[in-house]
Amino acid sequence: MYMKLAMYISIAVAVLSVLASYLIVRRVRKQVMEMTEILADIKNGNGNRRILSEEHEIVAPLVYEINGIIMSYENRIAAFRQTEETNKQLMTSLSHDVRTPLTTLIGYLDAAHKGIVIGKEKDAYIETARKKAYDLKEYIDVLFDWFKLNSDEFSMEINTVEAAELTRNILIDWIPIFEDKQIDYCIDIPEQPFRANLDRDAYMRILNNIIQNVVAHSHADEIKISLSKQNGTMQILVSDNGIGIEKEDLKHIFERLYKCDKGRPEKGSGLGLSIAYQLVEKMNGTISAESAQGKGTAFSLFFPMAD
Repeated sequence: MYMKLAMYISIAVAVLSVLASYLIVRRVRKQVMEMTEILADIKNGNGNRRILSEEHEIVAPLVYEINGIIMSYENRIAAFRQTEETNKQLMTSLSHDVRTPLTTLIGYLDAAHKGIVIGKEKDAYIETARKKAYDLKEYIDVLFDWFKLNSDEFSMEINTVEAAELTRNILIDWIPIFEDKQIDYCIDIPEQPFRANLDRDAYMRILNNIIQNVVAHSHADEIKISLSKQNGTMQILVSDNGIGIEKEDLKHIFERLYKCDKGRPEKGSGLGLSIAYQLVEKMNGTISAESAQGKGTAFSLFFPMAD
């Protein structure tokens, strides 16, 4: 009696096991087919598809791994598209911001060379051509910095440097420009040393880009630059009394190719502040800007002090 009961139970268990195995295999087969279909869809360009699975299912680890690969693929495609769009904008900017001043430069030089202008007027034309040539060089330097910054070959040499002395040396070159532009300047650099972790060339480019932005676009007649210590960090404050930046524009000033006034006649690549922002981040610093229309703008930069 007990032997027969045990045999029936064993048969029932075996049947249930076979049935369960069949259902599991059937479910797995269905999921594999779904995966194949979804992967084919993704291959054709639809990266929004995802494979669904319950945590307890056999294929769950494989499904999660495939979904992770899909997300990584989508992120790379999105980054590529963003870079492609930026490059298109850059080429459009290049065609205008380089071709236009270059055409003007050639016009001034041709007039002087062909004798259309003579005497003092010829000298004035040559001087104007010289200034425009320097403007073009400055623009190309910024472009070179941007391409280098966004290439795989970019690297930094962050060392402990004496930032107060470095800042003074950078600002010395700006004093003749301030005086030529009739911009009053107030520079407050303490005598005590400021040891900070910086890349010297990157720090120089950051400060030069910010000051250049003030000189070229703020219409200020006063600029203040100060260096101080704030809660274990080094702060550089660059402020002016210019026309200020509109609230809506202020949110975008560190974006690539962004220009506050799209129709402004002043030269500018739209890359200077973006480059400064990226370089500050790469040195573990922060940069921000505050502005009020008609009152001016203030840029605040913070860098880690050396231990």
